[in-house]
Amino acid sequence: MTVTLRPTDWRDLRVIHKNRSKGLYLDTARVLTRGSSFASGVVRSIFLSATGAFTWVCTDECEQPVLGQFAHIPKEPFARLVLLAPDEALESEITVDLLEGLARQAGEHGAFHLLAEIPEDSSAFESLRKAGFVVYARQRIWKLQENGEGYKVAIPWVTAAKDKINAAQSLYHNLVPGLVQQIEPLPSRNVGGLVCHDDGELLGYVDLQSGPRGIWAQPFIHPDTIDVDRRLRDMFDCIPNRRSRSVYLCVRSYQSWLESALNKMEARPGPQQAVMVKHLAAKHTVLRPFTLPQLDGQPEISTPVAQSHQNS
Repeated sequence: MTVTLRPTDWRDLRVIHKNRSKGLYLDTARVLTRGSSFASGVVRSIFLSATGAFTWVCTDECEQPVLGQFAHIPKEPFARLVLLAPDEALESEITVDLLEGLARQAGEHGAFHLLAEIPEDSSAFESLRKAGFVVYARQRIWKLQENGEGYKVAIPWVTAAKDKINAAQSLYHNLVPGLVQQIEPLPSRNVGGLVCHDDGELLGYVDLQSGPRGIWAQPFIHPDTIDVDRRLRDMFDCIPNRRSRSVYLCVRSYQSWLESALNKMEARPGPQQAVMVKHLAAKHTVLRPFTLPQLDGQPEISTPVAQSHQNS
């Protein structure tokens, strides 16, 4: 059986239209902030390469074509699977072939890891495992409710200024497991989001992603913080330019204690998701003998010099 993997082009417009309502989305933040317009997102990736999204199609002689898309921001260490379609083909071997092909393409674009977020009861879960993806965290998405009229912020959350980056980095490194840090490092520059201080102590940092459909918030809250539900209510009211957009809070398994505060806030929980990764490259140090020139009659000396390589 011959399997063909190639970028989508104008020849696939009929297939894209046919499957426009049959896609599985694997980048939750993108869907909640930008919407889930399958067809328009795929068509944009065909004709507008600047979108940073890349869509491929996998076919063979027997099965229907399967579409997949990943997104990668230049210089970021990871890419994200965005969607797979159609739903009825996600358990097939051709989907595994497609996932392996997308991983190769993501690596060629400079990503070290390919990430996917998926409910564990999804039909695509086993296909991801067969393609080399493993679970490294779990998460639940909560939709925050409006605070009551007349609510007053007790401790304001403010934009993370440059002089607060080191404090946000330190909080992130203290809260997040090392395995996750290796895959999703906090940017060393241009940290975006809000920070909350009380008596000079950093209580929390929240990373924000905004889109026309909603706002995604990823919190990092110090476990010694008291009145966490009040701090999260304050954060909700301090989000700039929120307007009428919905706010979604992503709680990872290593901060699951926040869920009791969210229940007090009457936030709406979504299903638990597995956060999966396929490693595309590994950095390692290679020692290469290096011969120093002879000096003042001394014998030549072979000295190992460390070089950094990447293995795909």
